Amino acid sequence: MPVKILVVDDDPDIRDILKLTLSEENYDVIEAGDGEEALKIIGTKPLDLVLLDFRIPKVDGREVCRRIKKDLLLRHLPIIMVTGKGDISDKVGGIDAGADDYVVKPFEPKELLARIRMILRRTERDLEANPLTRLPGNVSILNELSRRLDSKALFAVCYIDLDKFKSYNDKYGFEHGDEVIRELGRVLIRSTQQQGNNDDFIGHIGGDDFVIVTTPDKTDLLCKTIIDYFEKAIPSFYTPLDYQKGYIIARDRQNKEQKIPLLSISIGIVTNEFRKIEHIAQIGEIGAELKEYAKSMGKSNYIKDQRKLER
Repeated sequence: MPVKILVVDDDPDIRDILKLTLSEENYDVIEAGDGEEALKIIGTKPLDLVLLDFRIPKVDGREVCRRIKKDLLLRHLPIIMVTGKGDISDKVGGIDAGADDYVVKPFEPKELLARIRMILRRTERDLEANPLTRLPGNVSILNELSRRLDSKALFAVCYIDLDKFKSYNDKYGFEHGDEVIRELGRVLIRSTQQQGNNDDFIGHIGGDDFVIVTTPDKTDLLCKTIIDYFEKAIPSFYTPLDYQKGYIIARDRQNKEQKIPLLSISIGIVTNEFRKIEHIAQIGEIGAELKEYAKSMGKSNYIKDQRKLER
């Protein structure tokens, strides 16, 4: 996949120059003419880097940068601030707002490309992540599970996914579906920060599948908080009419039109509290079984494995 870079500048000539420069590396360039437009694009499209002019209309570059770095799902998105020659206050303001680097206009194209390559390499190295949510991906998840198994301490692995998500995607489209997934990521982070431990782990397996690694004593309140936050967010995913009806019309796997209930969330919790768990595959198998049972209930809920087997 080509690297996607958002160029934010109110001067169309500067945008054209940047687009021409970036085309040398075959980067996919998206343009925005002001801060408001930039924030809208950043919130809806997966990006690899933002080239952000400090002085732009509606929402200035410093505020755009500050909002990005404040968002739990976007804070890892690298930002290069573009400032005017000799504007020291702009450079300082950009760095204080969280910019990863800055370039000065007029810039040297080769230097700009070198800085972009450096930041992209650093970001890739520092964050093996799902491109949609920027949460750690499967390699990090496997490493975390291995670490917990090796520690011999008590752990709980919460497998989380959405019910009726395919039908929602079919009806509302992938862009709306992606926003639901991003919002679920935010819900998981917020809930874990409030109800979990400082060293809890949140990962994005892919699609609408997530995982949280915590301790057994935290799971009940954590899962209740996740469900509560998600249920409060559901109205924003639908048109008022669909939400009021409580269902959407979509086709099932046999291509027949059906009334599909609104999105809900299912969580299966695997722990070594009552059984001995020796390998990662065992965690995944138990988690899949519990999650399927949770899904069969037809509403947002969580199921914890409390079967007492030999430890």
